[in-house]
Amino acid sequence: MSMAASLNDKPVVALTLGDPAGIGPELVARLLARQETLAAANVVLVGDPWLWQDGQAIAGLEVPTQRVDGFAEVRGRADTSRPAFLPMDTVAAEQVVRSRSEAAGGASVLRVLDRCMDAALAREVDAICFAPLNKQAMKLGGLRHEDELHHFAEHLGVTGYFCEFNTLDALWTSRISSHVPLADVPKYITRERVIAAATLMYRTLQANGLAQPRVAVAGLNPHNGEGGLCGREEVDVIEPAVRELNAQGIPVTGPFSADTIFLRARDGALDAIVTMYHDQGQIAIKLLGFSRGVTVQGGLPLPITTPAHGTAYDIAGQGKADVTATANAFAIAARMGRARRPA
Repeated sequence: MSMAASLNDKPVVALTLGDPAGIGPELVARLLARQETLAAANVVLVGDPWLWQDGQAIAGLEVPTQRVDGFAEVRGRADTSRPAFLPMDTVAAEQVVRSRSEAAGGASVLRVLDRCMDAALAREVDAICFAPLNKQAMKLGGLRHEDELHHFAEHLGVTGYFCEFNTLDALWTSRISSHVPLADVPKYITRERVIAAATLMYRTLQANGLAQPRVAVAGLNPHNGEGGLCGREEVDVIEPAVRELNAQGIPVTGPFSADTIFLRARDGALDAIVTMYHDQGQIAIKLLGFSRGVTVQGGLPLPITTPAHGTAYDIAGQGKADVTATANAFAIAARMGRARRPA
């Protein structure tokens, strides 16, 4: 295979700068300064030129780019040693106050993400990786859903089950409920949702190279419900769902008590855990490796990834953001994007 053919075979990954008031622009500058980033994918950075310049200045880096006018120019570029840059004018510098969530920044994020998703629908990109967002800013800026995942699903026309995955090194987690009040969690715990979440997790890991993923399901209540004494979700919903999954040929295990299941994962006995609500898995994952975790938007027609941490307003503009999780998120997007491309 010629060098040009090899370069053309790279997946096209759209990369965004995230919330303009947070650490995203700095993280992207640090990411694109890495040779391994450009080696993994044909990168197209999408966003406001002034914000990209600001990110480089904060990081103390200068990253050469190749300007393009549309995504159609990116596929098959012979020279991918520089990221492509697709400029958009979505927010003025004077509209952004660093470390503050505001409508202008949220609206900017939505416009950039929608442009990337339109390119994905046109098969012009294979994956999307976005720098950290701020949900409050996005809602002020027009987000009508509980989170960005639901916005993605509507924009991409998804009708099946979808959920967030969080990854830390080789461990993946998903959850039955996500960005909802804790008081509302029990109504999301249905047999159908447990089956759908576990199936999606199992199939996703298979698609990423694990022939027989070891997937376990967490319980909801203290001590796994103690046979119904501390709650009946395990008895009435989760255990029957696990039995049905096994009958369908999905060999998941559980439910296991949520306060011990991550010990099994830490010791290497599990590849993935299906949790019942946001903090049940997120606290464990972030404690095990806050600076390395990645969020993968599961159940969508293309890979969309992001670092699992937030916009870090407390250190925005200070030049000390850790790029590790962003680099991990990009690596997953590139790997999954390559797998998605037709042979």
